[in-house]
Amino acid sequence: MDHHQYRHALAARLEASELAFPVSEFDARLARVRDAMRKVGLDALLLTDPADIYYLTGYNTFEVSVHTCLVCSAERLVLQVPSIETGPAVVTARVDELLGYRWEGIGEVIEPLADTLAPFRAIGLDLYGAGLRHGVLRELQARLGAERFRDDGGELLDGIRIVKSAAELACLRESARITSLGLEAATRVIAAGMLDSDVAAEGARAMLAAGSEFMSMQPIVTTGQRISVIHVNHQRHRIAPDEPVFLEFGSAYRRYTAPMMKTVVAGRATPAMLAWRDVCRDLFEALCATMRPGNTFDDAARAAEAVLAPHADQVFFSGVFGYAVGAQFPPSWVEGSGYVARGQQRQFEADMVFHLPLCLRVPGVWGVGLSDTVRVTASGAEPLTDNDWQLNECSS
Repeated sequence: MDHHQYRHALAARLEASELAFPVSEFDARLARVRDAMRKVGLDALLLTDPADIYYLTGYNTFEVSVHTCLVCSAERLVLQVPSIETGPAVVTARVDELLGYRWEGIGEVIEPLADTLAPFRAIGLDLYGAGLRHGVLRELQARLGAERFRDDGGELLDGIRIVKSAAELACLRESARITSLGLEAATRVIAAGMLDSDVAAEGARAMLAAGSEFMSMQPIVTTGQRISVIHVNHQRHRIAPDEPVFLEFGSAYRRYTAPMMKTVVAGRATPAMLAWRDVCRDLFEALCATMRPGNTFDDAARAAEAVLAPHADQVFFSGVFGYAVGAQFPPSWVEGSGYVARGQQRQFEADMVFHLPLCLRVPGVWGVGLSDTVRVTASGAEPLTDNDWQLNECSS
């Protein structure tokens, strides 16, 4: 049978059988998005980011490298997927229409998608989002006219996704629980002489055993001098005695990730390591106190910068004190809807959720990183993860 026959055969038995949330949750999300579209004069959204599509439909797959898109209008949700994604589209998604094309036939994308978009005069795009292919957009604009397409679709959806529902918060709490189990398991096995990759393997095993799905980023483990190099990962390096080991894990539960960082010492921590741990904790407390409704992301960043200022010449810090997290797919758990950094003027709202990645790196020496994922409340940010903010020391 071809992919059309396959779709109908699956739908007869398994249609929407793996929907991630109750229909009422998706209805509420869709209502918010459609109301926002109406207010800014958009007739449709053309979405290509896997997390955006998941947010509105439940569509869930590990194959996020192929062209997939969702057309959201006031009346319908139309999902376009390649033939190899027919199964996930039928089983996990709730849409009004499914457009399929042969995996190897990317040219088959344009005509049915152009026909779907033809009735709409104002179509919102996320030009900075994942998955929007230049060739597809070029062909659509040639057929329909470039003037129909607007670049405010991503901003519209980010403004909705950044505030989490009760159902989303429950998923983030479960991810936090699983993430903590992974970090505990990894911490227990750390010892001088073992490989960084063995530590990562134990953390991954524990998270998968506790119920994590495929993760948006795999466990991050670096040691010693390599901690000072941002965004490298385990690579069969042997842990030296009294060396710090940096861990950053994030399990996935219904695609939601609550990450956490820890630093563990394979022996005894030095006074310098403990001092940088204290700076990380001071940064965290300054951020949490300022992350409350009415304050801006810039306000929180400036409060943290005041703590970091006496030490800024000694360590590298990325400049982003927090980033929004929620439902994501590889290659990253960063939601992209908001950043706690200088110049970001959006105001905090209750039930926004951020990971606060506080890692201070002494170039060529080592680094110390600790973090929690936090929820914004009326009284400030409260952790969803359960970091003890200690440098655990491993004696064996």
